[in-house]
Parts: sequence; C-alpha cells; structure tokens
Amino acid sequence: MKKYLSLIKFSHTIFAMPFAMIGFFLAVWHEGYPFSLQKLLLVVSCMVFGRSASMAFNRILDAEYDKENPRTAKREIPTGVIKKSSASIFTMLCVLAFVISSFFLNTLCFILSPVALLVILGYSYTKRFTHLSHFILGLGLSLAPIGAYIAVTGQFSFLPILLAIAVLCWVSGFDIIYALQDEAFDLKNQLHSIPVWLGKKKALFLSSFVHVLCFFSLMGIGSKANFGIWYWIGLGIFTLLLIYQHIIVKPNDLSRVNVAFFTTNGIASVIFAAFVMVEIF
Repeated sequence: MKKYLSLIKFSHTIFAMPFAMIGFFLAVWHEGYPFSLQKLLLVVSCMVFGRSASMAFNRILDAEYDKENPRTAKREIPTGVIKKSSASIFTMLCVLAFVISSFFLNTLCFILSPVALLVILGYSYTKRFTHLSHFILGLGLSLAPIGAYIAVTGQFSFLPILLAIAVLCWVSGFDIIYALQDEAFDLKNQLHSIPVWLGKKKALFLSSFVHVLCFFSLMGIGSKANFGIWYWIGLGIFTLLLIYQHIIVKPNDLSRVNVAFFTTNGIASVIFAAFVMVEIF
C-alpha cells in the first residue's frame, strides 16, 4: 500500500481536495440543499479514485522518460518496485471505482464521468504534442469543484464555474514553475512545455500572469456570493502565498522550486478552504 501511495503521490491530493470541498459546501449553502454525509463521502471517493487513476496512468505512460531523467529515475516503475502490469491493473480498478462512485451520486455526474476521465487521463499524452499541457492539467483539477457542486445540485451554476477557472489558473501557474526543472531534459527529448517554448524568464512571467487571473476569479466569487470578512482574509493569505512562491523562484535559481510547488501551494489551498468554510458556516 505504501508503494502505491508513493506511486500516485497521494499527499498531493491536498491541492484539489480543498477546492472540491468548497464546491460541495457552496452548493449546500448557496442553493440551500440539505447536507448529505453519503454524498460528501462519494465526492471524496471520486476525487481520490479519479486522481489516483490519473497519476498511475501518467507514471505508466512516462516510465521510459522517468528512467532517463535523473530527477525521476527513482520512481517506482523505473526502479521495478512496481511493475507496469500491476500499475495498469491498479489504474483500471481506480477508473472503475470512480465511475461507480459517480453513478451513486446522480445521473448527470455519471453521464459526465467519461468526460472527466478523458481529461484527467488524456493529460498524460499532451506533453508529447503541445506546450500547453500545464493548462490541461489545470483543467483536470478544475473539474473538482464543478463535480462536487453537481454532485449536490445535479446542475451547473456560475459560481462553481468561476471557482473552476480560478483552480485552472492556479494549477497551471504552479505547474509551469515545477516544469522549470526539466527544461533541458524536455528539450533534449522533444517534449513540450512552457519553459521549453518560452524559456525560464518568460515562463515565470506567464506563471505570474495566470496567477493574477486566479486572484481576480476568486475576487469575483467573493463579490458574486456576497461573502464577508472571513472569505477576504482567506483570499488575502492565499494571494500572499502565491506572491511568495514567485519571490523564491528565479530563472537562475531553481533550488526552492519544491518549496514553491509542494509546501506553499498545499498550505495555500488548505488555508483558503478553511476560511471559506468558516465564512459559509
């Protein structure tokens, strides 16, 4: 179990899960639906199984590249800790569990589950043909708040879509920063990324720009929902943490990329969600 949790980087679930919770409780609060523990657990189940399938599939598809890249050579499949065949079975089981969980939520969630799988699994191919793969990753994680909202209401609404746009920009921005580490490797192996396309300096500028868009999207949510002081405090802290990660990563100094990527963004999402929950309740 420990090996598979490492394979899918289970701890990284913390990036999208808080926004799924915001989407869920926005539906309960904004639309007046009764709270359902069963639906909440099914949403968490969809999140865990969907993300696990996506990560495992990515590891299978990128195994040969991971083996050649010094940064990723010690991952479970390149080292033989987990066989490709075993990872494939794990992926299929996670896909099945995701679809079953969506079935028990409501009809719309079940109908849209193949679309969600197409995005989150299809992301793994995008680095082979487009520099915009970071935005496909962002799109995949942005489905979390929309899916959680639909799980409660059975319909689309403007607020969760605005929240999804914020997540898309947030994730895309920090994934561009993370990709700076592999610029030389990607260029050598004809893989696509924003740093390969624009270079480190312009890539960081684009990352900053999409994070500004994230900020304005979250401001729009606060205004549209008439949120009070707790929401705006949470947004203020979230914004400061976004700024911090851009301060500590420089084109000529990537030594703190992991701090920016893992620690800062994990803290940012949890703190922001906590303040939104306080505001809602």
